Amino acid sequence: MKTQVIPNLSVDCVIFGFDGLELNVLLKERTLKDDKGNFIINDHTLTGHHVLKGETAEQAAQRILKDVTGFDNIFLNQFHTFSETDRLSSPKDQIWIKYLKQNTGLNIADHVISIAFYALVDTKKFRPDQQHQNVAWYPVKNIPELGFDHKRIMEKALESLRYHAKHEPIVFELLPEKFTLTELQNAIEAIFDIKLDKRNFRRKIQQVKYIIPLDEKQHGVAHKPANLFIFSWDVYERTKKEKLILPF
Repeated sequence: MKTQVIPNLSVDCVIFGFDGLELNVLLKERTLKDDKGNFIINDHTLTGHHVLKGETAEQAAQRILKDVTGFDNIFLNQFHTFSETDRLSSPKDQIWIKYLKQNTGLNIADHVISIAFYALVDTKKFRPDQQHQNVAWYPVKNIPELGFDHKRIMEKALESLRYHAKHEPIVFELLPEKFTLTELQNAIEAIFDIKLDKRNFRRKIQQVKYIIPLDEKQHGVAHKPANLFIFSWDVYERTKKEKLILPF
């Protein structure tokens, strides 16, 4: 039995990743050529799909993330609903919609409402493979042209990420389980597009009870191995009333 999609309801996922230095977003290449091989469309989009019949928006988002990354239990946050009536009105997007209908049978409505989520991934764990050759990581500071209203969605996602990162310890979702203070500082700087004083940052980190030092150092690095730390949810839950989330 063919899976039915809801033609006027979709989910868009802004998948953020941190590579140790930069905040990145996972984008999907969108290309279409004419009979002579010339590009009609050559841009990128966020990862997304229409919601399937009998499926919730969150289930759709989890399905999309599983399909793209192969991972379950990725941090996921719903941040906005985009319902403007002109979301698909540009000539280029209309060409793409017509192409999808002719080649895949997907009949997209004129007015599509999209529920948007952002996800956080450690890019060291996910690198696009042979099955995902049309997706790649791009620095948030230097994204290519995006189709539909996806630039606005991404900007809204970054705004939401920054807000939540100030009030919840979600920055640790971008880091490995064991991390250095340099990695943590780099992640914070990348999210907020700021530069922190190293000495002042580390002094404030000492006040954060849920960032716990380990009796362990980095392995296999060319420079002097740094001390490793972990984030403790248990300690955070006991001390979060202190309202100190990020040390700046």
